[in-house]
Amino acid sequence: MRSQNQHTDTTVAARSDKDVLKNLNRWCHLTNENENPSINQKSDDLLGAFFKGLCKFACYNKFKVCGTLRNTDLLNSTNVICSLSFDRDEDYIAAAAVSKKIKIFEFGTLSNDSVDIHYPVAEMSTKSKLSCICWNRYLKNYLASTDYDGVVQMWDAGTGEALSQYIEHQKRAWSVDFSQADPTKFASGSDDCSVKLWSINDKRSIGTILNPAKVCCVQFSGYSTHLLVFGSADYKIYGYDLRYTRIPWCTLAGHGKAVSYVKFLDAENLVSASTDSSLKLWDLNKTLSTGVSMNACHLSFTGHTNEKNFVGLSVLDGYIACGSETNEVFAYYRSLPFPVTSHKFESIDPVTGHDMGDDSGQFVSSVCWRRKSNIVVAANSTGSLKLLQMV
Repeated sequence: MRSQNQHTDTTVAARSDKDVLKNLNRWCHLTNENENPSINQKSDDLLGAFFKGLCKFACYNKFKVCGTLRNTDLLNSTNVICSLSFDRDEDYIAAAAVSKKIKIFEFGTLSNDSVDIHYPVAEMSTKSKLSCICWNRYLKNYLASTDYDGVVQMWDAGTGEALSQYIEHQKRAWSVDFSQADPTKFASGSDDCSVKLWSINDKRSIGTILNPAKVCCVQFSGYSTHLLVFGSADYKIYGYDLRYTRIPWCTLAGHGKAVSYVKFLDAENLVSASTDSSLKLWDLNKTLSTGVSMNACHLSFTGHTNEKNFVGLSVLDGYIACGSETNEVFAYYRSLPFPVTSHKFESIDPVTGHDMGDDSGQFVSSVCWRRKSNIVVAANSTGSLKLLQMV
């Protein structure tokens, strides 16, 4: 059992349960062996980290548009693309829209500008508005979704057929994520103030974590078999050791509004997004085993605007991409509080094709890095989708 002792000292160097951060099984080793090892290397000192950040910053100065999705059904004013996810081999990308459809596109065709309209290779329809999708990193055809009715659904992305439904959430489900430690396990978070733990081999949930407030996002660590974190409407982030779910492994506080996304940068560092128009980088080594960890925030990132919508968050090799309610995509690097670069979508009326100007109310709604290449796939609230490469 991990220590339950109160810590009055903010140094928290004596935590005896930090093994959960790097407790890997064979699946995790397979996941991370191909990822850039530099994200796990600690800088010798703060000055070294600063200069490394400057080098990373100097590598790029803009986003180059490498492709645009042309799909007549997606391009309409009510079809916000709320979630994007790549398949295991990153040959296909799934786009989930609030208008109750998941469409899967071959990635290679999206960069072909000679194609007038891009047709999906598969399409799935749901009874309710979609909120999130997640593609399994090992089981190639397994794609999970959540919707506004609280339904968690498993799909065969190869055939477009529904494999199973999980109906236990009492309110809207916002987020779903597969475990990389055990690809048969996944988790979902909901407005019913719960996180449900599931297995593709069971019809009912295998565990429930109750939260004081609505759950906006869930994320498994790709570096640990047992660590799960989620963002909450009470402005906090909760981390759980899934071996001991009675109390949180850590509680992170510092955001001024609801936490809409959480992503692991590496085994020990977490990035969060909030509708307070900021991202925050958290050092999990500085967390307390009891109470709220107020001193774990290492850095805050500002420059984008996010006050009410889900705008997306994605990380790769220390770079952080997020959307903005200014209809822009922003890229940050982990050691610098200001953006590396940004790209603005054209504010085009999807019906008339006319320029609507900067006060159109359009926003970037989802972003997703492609690990094979330095490309961010970004979508906005009109259903427009772009392939953006940092150059």
